[in-house]
Amino acid sequence: MAVNYICRHCKTSIGSITTEEITEHQLGFHFLTPEERSDIIAYDPSGDVTVKVVCDYCREALDANPELALVSSPLQ
Repeated sequence: MAVNYICRHCKTSIGSITTEEITEHQLGFHFLTPEERSDIIAYDPSGDVTVKVVCDYCREALDANPELALVSSPLQ
């Protein structure tokens, strides 16, 4: 199983964990509500997991321009 982290806004790959021995509990997924899980985590038929987070660049842009959060795809 690979866990791939991508930015939800610019789609930049942030990192990847490739090991068969990591659990969702170790990744902290158990802290998420069912709604958060469906928004943040996507499961691939091959068993890989994609986690949508916000990269530093997009976080800084959103912090500097909060009105961008109102747009569906602010940083394309």
